[in-house]
Amino acid sequence: MKCNILVVDDEVDFLDSIQRGLITSGFKNIHTESDPLEVVTLLGNGTFFDIALIDITMPGMDGIQLLEQVKQSQHRTECIMITALDEARLAVECLKKGAYDYLVKPFSKEAMISSVKRAIERKRLLDIMDVDKKRSVPELNNPTAFAPIISRNEKILRIFKIAELHAADDTPILITGETGTGKELLARAIHAASQRSARPFTPINMDALSGSLFDAEFFGHTKGAFTGADRERDGYLESTDKGTLFLDEIGNLAPELHGKLLRVLQDGEFIKIGTSQTRKVDVRIIAATNKDLDAMMARNQFRKDLYYRLSGGWIHLPPLRDRMEDIPLLIDSFIKEFRGNEKVEIAEEVMDQLMIYDYPGNIRELRSIIKSAVTLAQGRPVNPGCLPVHIQRNNNGWKSGKQTTHSVVPTLAAVEKAHILKVYRMLNSNKAEAARLLGIGINTLRRKLNQYNIQ
Repeated sequence: MKCNILVVDDEVDFLDSIQRGLITSGFKNIHTESDPLEVVTLLGNGTFFDIALIDITMPGMDGIQLLEQVKQSQHRTECIMITALDEARLAVECLKKGAYDYLVKPFSKEAMISSVKRAIERKRLLDIMDVDKKRSVPELNNPTAFAPIISRNEKILRIFKIAELHAADDTPILITGETGTGKELLARAIHAASQRSARPFTPINMDALSGSLFDAEFFGHTKGAFTGADRERDGYLESTDKGTLFLDEIGNLAPELHGKLLRVLQDGEFIKIGTSQTRKVDVRIIAATNKDLDAMMARNQFRKDLYYRLSGGWIHLPPLRDRMEDIPLLIDSFIKEFRGNEKVEIAEEVMDQLMIYDYPGNIRELRSIIKSAVTLAQGRPVNPGCLPVHIQRNNNGWKSGKQTTHSVVPTLAAVEKAHILKVYRMLNSNKAEAARLLGIGINTLRRKLNQYNIQ
């Protein structure tokens, strides 16, 4: 697990024992110190720790004094105190000074690992809350992992940081959002930012898996397990061991298969078709859906216990219409994808049309629109005639002043919406300035934007 852990105890043998227990449980970045004063020096030099296990009884500086130093220097470090004295007074004092937990020697490896994992989860949740509170967008520790997702929208940039925090552990993640918002792209970024990045990322369309096909594809089968099984085959679980399994369209998974997936999530166990032997697997699950799972649970169409297992971390991706400032960036990216370094001109009228369209298909739809328009332009500037008819009809015949059929004349409401959104986006979503230029009250503008589903 990607986590910096500090262990402080003046007994070297005990330090070695704790370190071995952490390493065998999957933790790697472990720093041990037998002198608490050395820890103070590390803190002063800016060395950061996510978790600190601190013995209370030490010469020179006791553990409670060191706890105060750690919390003063790094208030987000979760501290677990260790002592041979099982005294309520001592435990209360530690908790009052900011400790997360209190372990009494001798304790089992399982008890220690459980405490450390709970502390990591608490820290992750508090860090996510911090991201939401901060006015400025926090920097990413691994920006390369999120580079394929193009955005300058503040909400999306905050989502990147939250996703990076989730990537640090193995908690299942549920990504929600409309079709075409980039849920799989975000799942790939989380995988790339995790310690599983060198292992497989396997995307699965759950809508395509029926009952018998689910077992064969998910769990695999032995040779001769059924008619046509002429060789042994690993399923998605085995082939993705130590990696990330992306379950797309999880809301479409048949209800009778929910229990089978739940067992994998709970126990990391499965049975290959053709055997009776239970097998273990270590996979990180990321699921995605464009459906309202709360409504499905209310109708008994989706198991609540499966939902709670899947949504250990939850991320919602906003639609493209709520991040319109990203459209020019996305268009440039798509043109480079289709034409390389070839220069492609886009008429101003085309950009105006693309900036006021609602994009029910979101980024995926915009990509298809640009691909079609660039193809039709044949090396010439992309003009309004290269756009799909349903986008053209908002403006065709309007600017020329010629009489048109009723079907292509925009309504007054459509013209008003187009003008308001153009001014609003031109001013980078500055409501006060947009209201002033439009000559309307700011409350009126807010009401209009709510009508257009713009937050």
